[in-house]
Amino acid sequence: MGRAAVAKAYADIRAALAVLNAEVDGCGSEAFSVADPLAGSADGCLDVLAGARVVEAGFAGLKAKAAVKYAESASVVAGPDVPVQAQEMAVAAEIGCVLALGPRAASSFLAASHAVVTWLPRTLAGLQAGSLSWQHAVVMADEAACLDAAGAAALEAHFLDPEAPDAARGCPVGQLPAHRFRAKARTWRERHHAESIEKRHVKGVVERRVEFRPDQDGMAWLSACLPAAQALAGWNRLTAMSRSLQGPQESRTMAQLRADTFAEAILGSGSLTQGSGTGANGSPTNGATKESPSSPISAQVLVTVPVFSLIGLTDEPAMLDGYGPIPPSMARDLVANGATSFYRVFVDPRDGAPLEIGRKSYRVTGAMRAWLRMRDGKCPFPGCSNTSMDNDADHLLAWADGGPTGLSNLGQPCPKHHKLRHATGWKPTPATKNEPPGWVSPSGRHYQSEHQDWEPTRWPEGLSAGGIDVVHHRGSPWEDALERFLRANA
Repeated sequence: MGRAAVAKAYADIRAALAVLNAEVDGCGSEAFSVADPLAGSADGCLDVLAGARVVEAGFAGLKAKAAVKYAESASVVAGPDVPVQAQEMAVAAEIGCVLALGPRAASSFLAASHAVVTWLPRTLAGLQAGSLSWQHAVVMADEAACLDAAGAAALEAHFLDPEAPDAARGCPVGQLPAHRFRAKARTWRERHHAESIEKRHVKGVVERRVEFRPDQDGMAWLSACLPAAQALAGWNRLTAMSRSLQGPQESRTMAQLRADTFAEAILGSGSLTQGSGTGANGSPTNGATKESPSSPISAQVLVTVPVFSLIGLTDEPAMLDGYGPIPPSMARDLVANGATSFYRVFVDPRDGAPLEIGRKSYRVTGAMRAWLRMRDGKCPFPGCSNTSMDNDADHLLAWADGGPTGLSNLGQPCPKHHKLRHATGWKPTPATKNEPPGWVSPSGRHYQSEHQDWEPTRWPEGLSAGGIDVVHHRGSPWEDALERFLRANA
């Protein structure tokens, strides 16, 4: 039937849209609820939104397939005499005109479509089923771009195949905002990339830079690409310094205080001093700025270090709280050089779960807070990315109602979502020692939280997983290993 079938299908879709608009406007054939029309209408609108999300995903998959099919057909029609680059530009231009996209956006859409349709089958299936959005598909294509075929398939399986041996836990990927999925996919890619993170990090440090970009209304962006430990330490220091300026007489917001503190520092009136900069592995060298000893970073950052990586037997990435995977050399430097703002965390080599916090660094209350940060990674509210040091330790079952002060009854919502919990009908669900709480909305819908993707430690060649008993070993093998490492590097 060809074009007639296409025209009829879209006519049916437009008719369906008219019905849905009438339902949202309250002009449907019957009310969502006769007993409580207002509550029924609110719940019905959520049903419309949920359905629209599924249909939009299906349309995104359809657009991707149509774009790729058009590109293939147009290439055949053009013949072999047309240069490849010129043909690609022609195809992107045609698609851009049809979809009202600029040249760059059209090329990006075509590239992502080609990746999804030709070598990301699980992602395409997720789009067609409505379980993934186009934004999720773009993230998958971006993160798979630097992987080989086997790596891309493993990336897809981890996040999209619940039966995979190492399937991602917690909230399904399609229920995460795309920016949160990007953070998790980046972490997985860093861990599983065929090239060592140490080698890739050296390349990145060579390309460190500061960039200036004009913006609207007399404003501009000044940004720096730095080794992760330095960038995160600087951010935490800015936050701590700005927090100290808050008070009854201070009208500036935290964002404004950070900006002003940053500007004062780089313009010469801050507390930065001339000292040492960064070498190829992120370690200090002469000639750039460093922190003044009189103004240390006060925020506490967790460094989760696989013990074999810490003592140099493997090159497995460590995890920097609030950032993600870092090279083991950076983690060893943070631990060995006594960086007071960084606290080490050891993981169980059998499954990668947190094993213990360095017992010399925290009192009991500090250790509990640190464990919450390890367990949750951030504020556990769906979609929130807040890894702020001042997230709250909150009783899930109130203390007044008999709730204990234990890890399984604690969450660490950011101040905004802590207030939301106590000011509205949003309520957290039970947690466990290793799994954060989910949430139930005022409408009764349940939303899972993200879970940390702990992975088993990579054992050095020649050493079996049964070589150390992490449960019945006298004392702590990880603290013993650390002490040996520190003594050797003293």
